This record gives sequence, C-alpha cells and structure tokens, in this order.
Amino acid sequence: MSYEYTKDKTSELVELCKVGNPVAQREIYNLYIKAMFNTALRIVGDREEAEDVIQESFLDGFMKIGMFRGESTFGAWLKSIVVNKSIAKLRSRKVVLEEIDDKMESTFVSDDDDDLEEKMETIERIKKGITSLPNGFRVVLNLYLFEGYDHQEIGAILGISEVTSRSQYIRGKSKLLEILRVKQ
Repeated sequence: MSYEYTKDKTSELVELCKVGNPVAQREIYNLYIKAMFNTALRIVGDREEAEDVIQESFLDGFMKIGMFRGESTFGAWLKSIVVNKSIAKLRSRKVVLEEIDDKMESTFVSDDDDDLEEKMETIERIKKGITSLPNGFRVVLNLYLFEGYDHQEIGAILGISEVTSRSQYIRGKSKLLEILRVKQ
C-alpha cells in the first residue's frame, strides 16, 4: 500500500487504524517512526531508551487511537504521547529539575557564516553539546527549541513552574555555550 501522505490520506489511515487494520498501522508507523524516534532520543538522550519509548508510544497510540478526535494533527497527538512517555522514562531515572533563579542572556550561534560545511559542523557540535548537558537542561532545551513548546507548556509537562522552565532554558543555553567554547 503506497500513499502520498496528504492530510486526507493520513486521516484515512487513522480511520483504518481505529478499526484495527494492520496494514494501515504499519503505514502510520513508517510515516512517523523517524520523527518520533528523534523526539524521544533528544529527550531521553539514550538510543536504547528512546527505542523503548517509541515502542511503548506506538503501542499506546494504537490502543488509544479511538480517543483521537482530530482537534490537532495526528502527528501532534502522537508526539504528545512520545513526549509524555519520554518524560516518564526520565522520571523513572529520578531526574530532578533544579530550581534556578539566575537570569542570563546569551546568544546561540552566529548567522553570519555562509559556508555550509562550517554550518553543518557547528550543528553537529551543538547536537553533541546538548547531549552532554544535565538531563534537566537538556529536556527543557529540547522541548523549547526542537519540539516548539512554550515555557508554560513545558512547565505543565514536567510538573515545574513556568519560571523554572525559563530558568532551566537560560541556564542550559549558558552551559551549552560553555561546552561549545571548550570544544573549539
């Protein structure tokens, strides 16, 4: 079964999944696995744990697909399951997010460089730097920068205040800049 994945085709696949169609489930899995795995990996920071999260998320998603009402895209709905399962995995490791009051300002990366190869190297350094951050900083940075959540949403997901989310983000960004300066 081959689809051009338009909104209508995805909706059709979701409806087929709601009646337990295994071919549609495989198509949905193939359509979303890479993006969902990357989301889980950025949050949990470990490939094997991310694989566990993905398996649990897809199983949960297919079991609860009847609850999907189309109020958001299916991808956004599935991503929320992945994010929640990833956070639960971190909590099972007893990750403690620290309360931080400091507010710092810093910049991420200069946009003045026109050399694509150098930009790609910078991106790789940033990715490696993010993975080396403490869990609390890494999770907040990933949810904010890559998953597009705002601090209020991050606070709700992690069970922390909006101020703590902002502080974790600022401190995480500052720590990332330190890591990047050392690796230069």
